[in-house]
Amino acid sequence: MAINLQKGQRINLTKENGTTLSQACVGINWGAIEKKGFFGGVTREAVDLDGSCILYDSNKNATEIIYFGNLKSRNGAVRHSGDDLTGDVNGDDGLDNEVITIDFSNLEPNVEHVALVLNSYKGQDFGTIPFASIRIYEGTPTNVREVFAKYDIANDASFKGHVAMVMGVFYKRNNEWKFNAIGDPTADRKLQETIETVKQKYL
Repeated sequence: MAINLQKGQRINLTKENGTTLSQACVGINWGAIEKKGFFGGVTREAVDLDGSCILYDSNKNATEIIYFGNLKSRNGAVRHSGDDLTGDVNGDDGLDNEVITIDFSNLEPNVEHVALVLNSYKGQDFGTIPFASIRIYEGTPTNVREVFAKYDIANDASFKGHVAMVMGVFYKRNNEWKFNAIGDPTADRKLQETIETVKQKYL
């Protein structure tokens, strides 16, 4: 099952052999901003991007928020690797700076939507970051089985001038999990605003 979704595409995550998705991750990799120094050198400005996961019930109420200030859901089904405050300062190391892991089999029964969002904590424009890529995949950080969606927000002109985005939403229909690859920048400045934007526009 080779998958590489474009923005706005949706898929059913039941596999060809009839089994359903059990684990998924979102990995975010980005670099520090490079600025020319006075004497021809280059200085690097730390970039603090924050990946977050919001759990919503059937009434579209946010029941839990997993982010840098709350690194796991109450039952441990969603886990955040921790806050990266700088990005890659020595060029792209190819590794994810932040990873959110979702265990669908252990989510609370009332969870109907699992939204993945990204915010620039200091308000640094996505368009000024030298590289920033996102991938949403089945498996674990050490065992990537299938990549569902990839976004290159540093080199996509639609992200210029924005500091927040909705990466995608997993949603449950008839007890089966499906995925909506959204990849939209938003006008939000803070995480709380993005949580409300998801509720109003993407669930």
